[in-house]
This record gives sequence, structure tokens and C-alpha cells, in this order.
Amino acid sequence: MDTQQAGRVLIAGGGIAGLAVRRALHRRGIPSLTLERRGVQSDAGLAINLPGNAVRALSQLGLLDGLRAAGSPVRRREYRTERGRLLFSVDETAFWGSETGPHCLRRADLMRLLQQDLSPGDIRPGSGIAAIRQEPRGAEVLLEDGTTESGGLLVGADGVHSTIRRGLFGDQALGTAMLARQSWRFMTPNPGIEAWTLWAGTGALFLLIPVDRGEAYGWVSVSRGGNADPEAIRGAFAAFPRLVCDTLDAVLSRPDAIHHSPLEEVRIPVWVRDRAVLLGDAAHATAPVWAQGAALALEDALVLARLLSERTDWSGVGAEYERLRRPRVDHVQRMTDRLSRTARWPDWARNLLLPVVGPRSYRATYDPLRMPVV
Repeated sequence: MDTQQAGRVLIAGGGIAGLAVRRALHRRGIPSLTLERRGVQSDAGLAINLPGNAVRALSQLGLLDGLRAAGSPVRRREYRTERGRLLFSVDETAFWGSETGPHCLRRADLMRLLQQDLSPGDIRPGSGIAAIRQEPRGAEVLLEDGTTESGGLLVGADGVHSTIRRGLFGDQALGTAMLARQSWRFMTPNPGIEAWTLWAGTGALFLLIPVDRGEAYGWVSVSRGGNADPEAIRGAFAAFPRLVCDTLDAVLSRPDAIHHSPLEEVRIPVWVRDRAVLLGDAAHATAPVWAQGAALALEDALVLARLLSERTDWSGVGAEYERLRRPRVDHVQRMTDRLSRTARWPDWARNLLLPVVGPRSYRATYDPLRMPVV
């Protein structure tokens, strides 16, 4: 490996996590090459809700103004019963502050922002990784087209079904999220909601968030059965308010408008092996209870880029990165499990206790995340 290759970072994955690493490295003056398996970028997630710590991370990546020009701020949360009764609400602007208030935007807009003002020359679509080889001064990857690339560090930012994680640690089984086995995502004309709004019933959750252009982002989960048949989904929400049922009917009438995805979690004991590290969902995917998937990935990128910029010897960077990031990720996973358990309570217990437990859980989860990571 020549000196130039030893001083660059190979990034596996051109999604949000990979693009965040690329941008964070660029701002620190560290060269990188991003290898993306897909030929074109996908936005099947449709939209994404960014809590205050994600907004802060984007600000540190130089993207706050661009973020404010896309999507919509999320100023308030409302948690409601399956009959529509308000259990409790949260003033998110008051909690996070006006500078880092939560924001919802289209996933494609976030991808565009992360690539803003960067040359396309250091990102290579259609470049799947077939094998990994560790070297004393870095890592080498064999691509599916038979070519090889080398770098002083390999970052696996390739998502829940990470090729890099499998290459480093073998086929570790993914865990099903405690919250539910299945979820569905969609965009829909906004039926009149003005806040992040969740309706919760026994085994069924329905979330709507205003985005822009008169549209809202929807997320639905059903914990029982996991049957993706439209009639089964309708049946799970039959007792919900008319607004929910009408919205669901409109979405289900257009099969291409709703995107199904299993809820899978990644909880592994080690994220690092020699000159290869895992980042984002590849290391620690969690159910979207607290909307921390992208947020933690953005923070991971900032921390890793800072460590690489401060050292000429990258041999110990991976271990230090994991040491710094583990406590925050462990906290999010614990709080995800805690709120996921409440979703499984009987309706009477959830409706009785959530007005007290809910605001406390919100504060207990997000208070530590208000602390900047770099």
C-alpha cells in the first residue's frame, strides 16, 4: 500500500451514514473513497424525522441553513390513544431550543444536503464489496468487478444487512425489534395534522409527521402476526379515528405508495477489528422509537473524523471511537427497549400511566443527547 492510499479512508455504503462520514472527513481534510453497491441511490425511506441531536450534528457538518430550507420544523409531539384522546404532548422547541429544534424532511433532500458542494469524484456507485483483507497499515477490499481498493481505514457504513459486518464477524443473526416485527412507511396528503402525532392501540401504532408541499410522512407498525395483507392492516386500525382510517385506506389503495420493512436491530459486542470499523446501522440499528438511526450515524461520523484528524497513526482509532460512542448508543438502546415495552401494555394501563411515564421517558431519553459529541 502506498503512502497516498494509507492516508485515505475507504467507506462502504453511500447512504446517510456513508455520506455523513464522507462529509465529516472532507471537512477535516482527510481523503476518502465511498463504495456504494447500488447503481442509483434509493429513498425508499421516503422521509426522515431528525431529533435535536441530529440537527446539531448537521449544523456541525455545515448544513443548518440548507436543512431549514427543506422540509418542516417539528415543534410539538402529541401521543394519543387509538380513539384519538390526547395522553400528553411535548413542546419540542422549548426542549431543544430554536437553533437545534427537530426537523422532518424527505430522505432524498437529506442525501442531497450531505453531498452539497462535494465533488462526485470520490464516490463510486455500482461498486459492491466481495471480500475484505486486513493489512498492517490498513485494509484492502476486493470489489465484485474483480478490482481492489486500499485505505488506511475501512468504514462499514452499509446498513442493517452490512457486508462489512459479515466479513468481519460472520453471519450474526439480526434481532427482531421488541416494538414490532413489521412496519410500513408512506407519504400522503396531509389530512390536517400540525404536529408529530402518534396514535397507539393494542399491537398497532400509527404516526404522521408534516413534511412539506402539503404532504405528511406516515409510519405504521403492527406487532401481531406481521401479515402484510392490506385487509389485515386495516383490521388492526379499525378502532382508530376516522382521520387515521381514511388516510390508511387512501394509502393502501395505491400499493406502490407504501413501503414494507421488517424492524430489525443490530446489537453486537464489538464494532471494530484492526483497521475496520462499523458505523451507523451496521453497528447499532435500533427500532425507530426515538428516531435515532440517522442521528447516531451523524454523530458517529463526527467523532470518527475528529479522531482521524488528530492522529497520524490510525491503528488505535477504531478502539477509541468505540469507547467514546458505546455509552451513548447503549443509552438509546435501553430507552428504546423501555418505551417499546409500554407499547405492549394493555390499553387501559398505557392510557392510565403514559401521561405520567411518557414525558419522563422523553426527558430521560433526550436530556443526555443534548450534549454535543465533538
